[in-house]
Formats: sequence, structure tokens, C-alpha cells
Amino acid sequence: MTLFTRFTAYVDAALDALTVAGTLPADLDRRNVTVEPPRDATHGDLATNAAMVLAKPARTNPRALAEALAGELRALPEVAEVSVAGPGFINLKLHDDVWREEIATIRQEGGDYGRSTRGQGVTVNIEYVSANPTGPMHMGHCRGAVVGDALASLLEFAGNKVIREYYVNDAGGQVDVLARSTHLRYREALGEAVGAVPEGLYPGDYLVPVGQALAQEFGDRYAAAPEGEWLALFRTRAVAAMLVLIKDDLALLGIHHDIFSSEAELQAAGKPEAAEAVLRARDLIYDGVLEAPKGETPEDWEPVELPLFRSTKFGDDQDRPIRKSNGNWTYFGADMAYHFQKAANADQLIDIWGADHAGTVKRIQAAVAALTEGATRFDVKLVQMVRLLRGGEPVKMSKRAGNFVTLADVVREVGKDVVRFTMLTRRADAQMDFDFAKVVEASKENPVFYVQYAHARVHSLHRRATEAGIAIGDGDLSRADLSRLDTEELALVRLASQFPRVVETAATAREPHRIAFYLYDLAAEFHALWNAGNDRPDRRFLVPDDHGVTIARLSLAAAIGQIIRNGLAIMGVEAVAEMH
Repeated sequence: MTLFTRFTAYVDAALDALTVAGTLPADLDRRNVTVEPPRDATHGDLATNAAMVLAKPARTNPRALAEALAGELRALPEVAEVSVAGPGFINLKLHDDVWREEIATIRQEGGDYGRSTRGQGVTVNIEYVSANPTGPMHMGHCRGAVVGDALASLLEFAGNKVIREYYVNDAGGQVDVLARSTHLRYREALGEAVGAVPEGLYPGDYLVPVGQALAQEFGDRYAAAPEGEWLALFRTRAVAAMLVLIKDDLALLGIHHDIFSSEAELQAAGKPEAAEAVLRARDLIYDGVLEAPKGETPEDWEPVELPLFRSTKFGDDQDRPIRKSNGNWTYFGADMAYHFQKAANADQLIDIWGADHAGTVKRIQAAVAALTEGATRFDVKLVQMVRLLRGGEPVKMSKRAGNFVTLADVVREVGKDVVRFTMLTRRADAQMDFDFAKVVEASKENPVFYVQYAHARVHSLHRRATEAGIAIGDGDLSRADLSRLDTEELALVRLASQFPRVVETAATAREPHRIAFYLYDLAAEFHALWNAGNDRPDRRFLVPDDHGVTIARLSLAAAIGQIIRNGLAIMGVEAVAEMH
């Protein structure tokens, strides 16, 4: 039980006491009652909004209710002071021993400190990356990949069961283009001078080995054959080869999916037809004619009757066709069936999409609501693009031109941890610059370095103690006299103790960047405490002539190091022992 859940239970018990006393009516909805740090740290250590939330439904004055609740909370042995502020906020100041005990809790729980049961085992399917299987991963895919993977780890840490899924778009026209591009490289491997890659085909060299493998396997059997004889085969082989590249690239970032779902297999299994049947049975699909395009109507436009999903019943701005005029499925029709398939094995769905897909959010949310009859929560997290810079100058990339910056190149240049941490240093829906020079800078302005450096400093303390002739025996930290820690040091513990709450709030908001923000703040406070020893030897973590205070400070540092490790693990970043 964390500090915040413990005091939430105390507040709940105090409210029970007031209910028994007749001060409050029974069966009040307490779900919006919170216990959290006050906005102004000078007001205390914890604050609760209980009186503000419950006064109106209890038909009482919030200030009067706050005073009654404060009376109950003053009886708690951990509470040093209770005050009522404004119209009814209750602020609590805790005894210093509470923070000393938290250090012991961090040490005892170790890698589980901050782990939560908030998710209650609810299964969440998170689909992320899902780039078209037409080439290796590039930096346009990177941010969504990291955000999705970190969110998956965060939700697991917060008590959810998580399914990591990648949707393979292998049924559209782009994979036919891939097959034709591969056929060109196949002919090239047979010795044909193909010249410049024609407009409209993928020019990247990554298809050269695929063509060579096909040439070795089939010889010149398909060199001059009609497209109909080789298109399906080359499409299958090329997609399989691209998925190997994609998985290898993602592995460089430490990303591994549980499921790779094929759009082609989905359609072959009749899943879109099944989804359509469900919706028709609920009168949510009808045969109708779309309105003419807004603005100037194209000369070749003519009204065509199509099967339309009643997405306007679920908040969309128009009904959507699920099939084209030739009978093939629209992108929406296939995506609708895919989400129906996912919902069969999960309680909640999350999709991580690029911001350029914002226009399709409402229609897919409408489809999920219709197909699951509102039983499955479905969220879409939109991720803005990353602008690549080198020393402030833009780095151009173009996938179709074949000179894009690959994810693998970036990871090999700056490292997995730098890439992952950097992608989480801003909200996912905010624009981001990734400057190759700045992300490896050894400065406070570089969050990756700053947090890693804090952990490295913690790790260095035992070595420094040995070099200073300070003997630290087994079990010394667990027996540390934490009363030797002063107010300034306990202030760091107050911030450290917020980690479990940060995990829960980040998981609730589904925003893994909050972990990065918190770790930066924690590292800043730790560095400030460390740097205080530069001018005052008595403020250093290692004080050779005072073994007791040294052990107490080492115990504090170990707790900070543990929280940094736990937070970085959620982000998929290694907590390094040394900075190079």
C-alpha cells in the first residue's frame, strides 16, 4: 500500500465515522475524492478535496464538513498538523518519521515500488506502429512505436493485462507496388540492366537482397512472365521479407509485439462480412447513396448505391461506406472488422496513430461502439511527427525517394536509450524536434543525460566510499539510523514518495511521458542535494568522520536510484551505472 492509498483509506475511514455519527448521509458517491500533494508545498504534504466533493450531495456547508473531517484526521498518529484552507480544502502535514519509513518501504519493495493494482487485471489491446510492410522502419514510425511500447509497460505496471499488437496492412494497393518493385530487383539480379527505378515504384536498396533471393530460387521463370503469374507470389515473399526487416528494426528499440495481424488473412477469413452481418442485424447498415463531394463536383462523379454504416448515430459527421462500387472493402470496412476482431479478446482497445490520421478517428470509434454495443472502451492516441535536425539544420527524408533516415541508422548513432527517452520528453500530441547533436549533449538541458547521470551518481557512491576508506558492511543500509536525515533531505523523500501516484495518474491518463517528466524533476532535486556538498563538505553524501550520517544518506540515495530504475524500466530505458 502506497502512502497515497494509505491516506485515501484514512480519509475513507474518517468519512465512515462521520456517516455513523450522522454528519453525512449514507451511500454518498466518493469516487471523486482524492488525496494528493497540494499545489503549494508550503500548505503541507497532502491535501484532500473530500469536503468540496461531498458537501453538495450531503446538503451541507463544505467548510463545516471540512472542519468535521479535519477533526477525525487529527487523531491519526502520522499526522502532525491539519488545516482547512479556502472553501474547504484539507491540508495535512505529516511527521518526519513518515518519510523515513517510506525509504524503508522503497528498499523493501525494490523493483515493485510503485506497482499498482489500479488496472484490476483488465485486458487492454494496444496497437502501435502498424507501418505498411513496404520497407524498413524510418524515423516517421519511431515516436508512435516508443509511445505505444511505453504505454503498454506503464499499463502493465499499473495492473492491466496488455496485448501488444501490430496490424499488417498487406491487402492494399501499396503491397502490389511492393511486389512490382521486387520484380524489378529480381530482374536486376538476373543481369538485366533495369536503369533508374520507374516513378511509382519503391527505389530503396532494401529490396535488392529480396530480388536476389527470388532469382536464386526461381531462376528466370518469371522474368518475362505476365504479371498475373507472379504478382501474388512476389507480394507474399516481399511482405514476409519486409516484416523481418521491421521486426529487426523494432528489436533495436527493444520493442516486441505479441501479435502480428494480417489484413489479407482477415479478409480471407470473412471477418468483414461477419462484421457487416452483425451491423445489418442491428439496422446499422443500409444501402444508400453518398452525397456529392463538397465544393465543385467532379465531371465524372455519379451517384452510386453503396452499403453505408450509420456512423452519425455514434457521433460521426456522416455515414460511411464499407464497400467500394466494385464490391471490394473500403479501408474503413476492413478496419471496422479488424477492430471487431481485437475487441473479442480484450476489454479495452488503444490505437496509436500518426496525427495525419486524425480525420478517421470518429468513424472507427463509431464502429467499435456499434459492434461492441458500447461495452469496449476504445481510445486513439494521436502522435505528432518528429522533425529531424543535425546541429539545428533539418535532415531531409523521403521514403519514396529511397533516401529516408532509417530508425536503425538513428539507433546505431545515438543509442536505443537516447531515442526512447527523447521520444517521451514531450506530450505525444505536441510537435517534437530530434537534434542529433542535442540528444547526446552532457548537460542539464538534455533530460536523457540528466536522469541517467543521477543514477550513475547513486551507483558511484559505494565505489567512492571505498576510495575514501569508509567501510560499508552488509546490511548497514537496512539498519541505517534515518533520524540523521534532516529537513532538506526529507524533502527529496517527499518527491520520491510521489512515484506510485505518478504511475497511477499516468496510467489513468494513458500518458507515459509523465514518467519522464517526473524522473527529470526527481533527478534535478537529487543533483541539487549532491551539488550542495561542493561548497559544504558536511552536506556531502559521504562524510568520513560521521559514519552514521553517511549510512543514512547512502540509504536515501539507494532509494532514489531504485525509483529511477523503476521509472526507466517503464520507459524501456536502461539505468546505466557509468556515464561515458
